Amino acid sequence: MAEIKDFLKNSFSLEGLEPDLAVGLSRLARPMKLAAGTILFENGDPGNGCYAVLEGSLKVSLLSVEGDEQLLAVLGPGDLVGELALLDGRPRSATVSALKEAQLAFIDKAAFQRFSDEHPAVYRHMLSIVGKRLRHANDVLAARSFLPLPGRVAQTLLQLSETFGKTLDDGRMLIHYKLSQADIANMAGAARENVSRVLNDWKRSGTISRISGYYCLEDREFLEQASTL
Repeated sequence: MAEIKDFLKNSFSLEGLEPDLAVGLSRLARPMKLAAGTILFENGDPGNGCYAVLEGSLKVSLLSVEGDEQLLAVLGPGDLVGELALLDGRPRSATVSALKEAQLAFIDKAAFQRFSDEHPAVYRHMLSIVGKRLRHANDVLAARSFLPLPGRVAQTLLQLSETFGKTLDDGRMLIHYKLSQADIANMAGAARENVSRVLNDWKRSGTISRISGYYCLEDREFLEQASTL
């Protein structure tokens, strides 16, 4: 319980929520483990609550009828997933599974609604989270429609750095999560071969590097400019 309380007080997603309300939410949460490769929920499942990521990583994806997967996001410690279920009562809008073994905290929908009915500030805060997710989805859609491939790859790396980034002593940003070129290509909506060429060009120019298998953003300003519409 102490770990859940500390998470909910310091979560990226719950930043700005009054500390006593974060503590109140922590009392509703129950811990759970999810083994690597295990599906947490699938697109179309009933939305019975949301999950806070304490440790590990999750992927959010959509599957076509033919079985093709579109990777939408990779989530890590400090993120929430499934929060739409707390607000709209509709089925899950994507499939979420564990990339690595994950420690989660589950907040039941009915318990959340009872607590939030007594503390409307929680609803307002959750709406702000959903608003940020909607803006992010719009940014991704706009990028895939208008940005050239290098811009989409830059946007993907920057988004991953927001979740897994660790600032090095010299100001460089290490994405402390091992990604394959196929993962980056999937998130950028492009063929792996084309993404590989972009990444190799950036390695040669010093825009990015690899450190012990992790991508490192050497020139963040360049990537931010490339990702701007």
